[in-house]
Amino acid sequence: MMLLAITLSFSAFTALSLAMNKHQLDLHGKAGASASRMRVWRWVGWTLLTVAFALCVLDHGWAIGPVLWLGALTISGLLIAFGLYPYRPRWIAPLAWALPVVGLAVALVGR
Repeated sequence: MMLLAITLSFSAFTALSLAMNKHQLDLHGKAGASASRMRVWRWVGWTLLTVAFALCVLDHGWAIGPVLWLGALTISGLLIAFGLYPYRPRWIAPLAWALPVVGLAVALVGR
């Protein structure tokens, strides 16, 4: 479940970054950036963060679940900030769609 929480957090941070005007312009150009699209990305990002938190708490309880969630946020944030965004910014959006599917598959196989 921890891998799923990390991948969901990665996707959430990607969605929240796409809710910013600068990153919308980087990815879609002026024609694709709109206020309604940014609101949707913001909603998706916060929803994914909430789901990742709920998974950590359901899997490990209230004593350690929030701590593991913060660890998942840290790992996924570092992956985006230092790993992908400076070098491969066009890879982030496709990875944000694919990684939660991989995380879910690993979580289901591991059960």
